[in-house]
Amino acid sequence: MRRKKSFQIFEKVLVTDIGAEGNAVARVDNAVIFIPMLVPGDVVDIRAIKKKNSYFEGSVLRFHEYSADRIKPRCVHFGVCGGCKWQHLPYNLQLHYKEKQVRDTLSRIGKIPLPDIEQIIGSDEEYFYRNKLEYAFSDRRWLTREELISDIDYPREDALGFHIPGTFDKVLDISECHLQPEPSGAIRDAARNYARKDRMIFFNYREQTGFLRNLILRNNIEGDFMVIVVFFYDDKRRREGLLDYLISEFPGIKSLFYIINSKRNDSLADQEPVLYHGSDHITEKVGELKFRIGPLSFFQTNTRQISKLYQTAKEFAQLTGSETVYDLYTGAGTIACFIADSAKKVIGIEYIEDAVKDAFKNAGINNINNVSFYAGDIRSVLNEQFFSDNGRPDVIITDPPRAGMHKD
Repeated sequence: MRRKKSFQIFEKVLVTDIGAEGNAVARVDNAVIFIPMLVPGDVVDIRAIKKKNSYFEGSVLRFHEYSADRIKPRCVHFGVCGGCKWQHLPYNLQLHYKEKQVRDTLSRIGKIPLPDIEQIIGSDEEYFYRNKLEYAFSDRRWLTREELISDIDYPREDALGFHIPGTFDKVLDISECHLQPEPSGAIRDAARNYARKDRMIFFNYREQTGFLRNLILRNNIEGDFMVIVVFFYDDKRRREGLLDYLISEFPGIKSLFYIINSKRNDSLADQEPVLYHGSDHITEKVGELKFRIGPLSFFQTNTRQISKLYQTAKEFAQLTGSETVYDLYTGAGTIACFIADSAKKVIGIEYIEDAVKDAFKNAGINNINNVSFYAGDIRSVLNEQFFSDNGRPDVIITDPPRAGMHKD
């Protein structure tokens, strides 16, 4: 007979801090407990659900007091979808705790002596700032905890939304999202409603079956939208039916692509987008520069913050116009082009070949002649022959993927 787990209960615990990934921190005697979706100042009963070597992971059983800093989250999906982990905190406190995490990670954990650090430069927009969202189709809607414990028999209907954090096959059906401006939500809802009406088969991630796989929405500050629909296989009648419907409902769509992705994973870097309607790109402006954004192009997701970010990096580099600058993980060459007017030359290196093609196009659009771009793995590209041909860098700027840079 399988032994039932017993979970330790901690009562009337005061939350004192926020740590990694936005999880709240509480301390009981010598025990450290991490709990999601709490605010310093909350007093709660906690159930320990996991015990690690030096800490517990817990969930809330009961609130005794709510923190004075707690605010009402804007989104109905907060706490479930995982897309926004800080909506229960005012934005100024979000910045405070994020800055504290950086300091703690570098100094307390990394043992790195730190100079004075300037405050985080916050975003002017707290909501509707993203220029890209990716939704997943699923044939089994994720039921929330409230739905599971209720007396109502909820159907496991098709869903279009976001993956539940830490899972690959569980999708929360999204009815609203405050990250991307309209008509993002209207396009999402129209695609889902049409697909259900036409009885299209939504994807099953475990069995690798179904027709509809992903919906990707990109936009620029001017309000132009690019829509990319990803199918698991091709069914011309149904594919064209959905795409034509989106065009008829949203005639302002600037660019409409589809992709047939029959792989097990959702990565599209090796896939070929097919242009169905409109332009093959949208254009975004950063400072005085223009950039092409294609269906697979990398671009920072908060457009209005890009100028602040790149200008800050430019100021820190203290360029005089005589330097050779290496821009590692250059993507579509946005940083390289942005700093080119302050350097002798800029060398951009990027693993994805299509991104390098975009980088050359972006340099051409902006009449920038002192940048060069190379495709390949940085560890392979950076050798003595490369330095001999291009010169050693005086300044290196790097913007690696989320996983960071490899120690080699």
